[in-house]
Amino acid sequence: MSLNLERNSKWMEGSGPQADIVISSRIRLARNLKGMPFPNLMNEAQEAKVIQLVGQAIRTPGVFQAVGELKLMPLRELSPVERQILVEKHLISPDLAEGKGEKAVVLRDDEALSIMVNEEDHLRLQCLLPALMLHEAWRLADAADDALESELDYAFDQDKGYLTACPTNVGTGLRASTMLHLPALVLTRQAGEILTALTKVGVAVRGLYGEGTEAQGNIFQVSNQITLGRSEEEIINNLSAVTVRLADQEREARELLRKQSRWQLEDRVGRAYGLLTNARILSSQEALQLLSDVRLGVEMKILRGIDQRLINQLMVRIQPAYLQFAAGREMTPFERDVHRAAMVRELLAG
Repeated sequence: MSLNLERNSKWMEGSGPQADIVISSRIRLARNLKGMPFPNLMNEAQEAKVIQLVGQAIRTPGVFQAVGELKLMPLRELSPVERQILVEKHLISPDLAEGKGEKAVVLRDDEALSIMVNEEDHLRLQCLLPALMLHEAWRLADAADDALESELDYAFDQDKGYLTACPTNVGTGLRASTMLHLPALVLTRQAGEILTALTKVGVAVRGLYGEGTEAQGNIFQVSNQITLGRSEEEIINNLSAVTVRLADQEREARELLRKQSRWQLEDRVGRAYGLLTNARILSSQEALQLLSDVRLGVEMKILRGIDQRLINQLMVRIQPAYLQFAAGREMTPFERDVHRAAMVRELLAG
């Protein structure tokens, strides 16, 4: 299975509930195989065995009929740039991309469903959908999990639940998360206080690429911190409620900006659009920030004629690995900045 440069992941569609603020919803399930050491203790032969078992499971006739065809891709067959593209599309973690030994990823054609094999756990099953669709993502992830469990013997304890490498995932093994665009809360200096308060009620706040990353382009990921002692439904309902509340607070902040700083807001949006459609050199960080301002302008009807889907696609296409893959060669940072600016100009002008 080869990477398709033209394929856009399902989460990029830009439509659905709360899509003006919520970019995507993700459900991730951590699972391990009974009788096998956790990945950090496995040798390469054991890693290869896990990949073999997963490959056999997804190829079993009829097992995955409800969730669609899945294909397994050993990471050793991919170049570093191709691995990084999977990170940039939020399909695998940086740890999996950079890890040594036998590792793999399983993908559905629309990339709504992916499974990391031999990351922190033997299996990290993920469903990633656009907008606020946590319940829909859970149904798809649960169906895929049931299909896998019919073929694989999971490590499970009647009292503790699913056994995982990290104690914080023991229980349901479920992490639910949403990715939100919160520029108005940042501009009105409310984001710090609001997001800090979330950590006190069991919600983690991270950057664009998850744990250990900073928020870029005013994009934040919020997720549950507790998996033990709570049902999947409780976790998902709680995070959905938190996400809706954050979206409401962002809308309130946007209206405040419209009333109190209309000209400054329109000037900021206009300048961002002008730079993106005329710049000859753009770093990825600058491009993300300018895209954030343009996205805000689109969402507040200051700019018209720009598809939200295009902005989501640009979030990936401006990244270093994607640019190099599209060019078919390695590039220096300066070359990437020049190519990034040209690509953004072309797509926004089109």
